[in-house]
Amino acid sequence: MGRQAATALYVLALVAVVVGVDVLFFRHQFWPRLMANVGIVLVFWAFYLRFLKHP
Repeated sequence: MGRQAATALYVLALVAVVVGVDVLFFRHQFWPRLMANVGIVLVFWAFYLRFLKHP
């Protein structure tokens, strides 16, 4: 249960960051918002692969 809770919190943090950046900085701009969202997801994915993935 601990691993599932950690994964759920990680995904919730990802969603919160994406929505927060969208609302605060790129509300009415489609392409910059899309690029920022892709960048955020890639950073979270890289962090997951580096620190959280178990061999």
